[in-house]
Amino acid sequence: MSIMQVEVVSNEELIFAGEAKFVVVPTVNGELGICPRHEPIMSLVRPGALRVTPADSDEEVLVAVAGGVLEVCPSKITVLADVVVRSAEIDQQRAEEAKKAAEASISQAKDDESRARAQAALAAAIAELKTLEYLSKRRI
Repeated sequence: MSIMQVEVVSNEELIFAGEAKFVVVPTVNGELGICPRHEPIMSLVRPGALRVTPADSDEEVLVAVAGGVLEVCPSKITVLADVVVRSAEIDQQRAEEAKKAAEASISQAKDDESRARAQAALAAAIAELKTLEYLSKRRI
């Protein structure tokens, strides 16, 4: 079986580091499925569910990412994410409230800095909601 090294890193911590047989990353051009020996690419990550299938399991590691950068090399994938939330830590009601609050903050922003903070919060909330949506479809 062919495997690749995967690292998912946020500003605060290492989220996942290990061997994987398949990774799906939400990019600005759509979801990208990556197998070992993939052609090298770089892409921006959009808010959504990042899925890693570890080499020793068929159970996906699922995290919400709010944006960032993806680097793919033939034997290694690195995701430098702006915000990452593990699927077990996501709460639907809190994410929906955070989305509404961020949308309100964007419309009330008085300067670029506060608008950028509100847009980052909105991206994080959207990532969590998309991850929950993926989880609910997977359970059906």
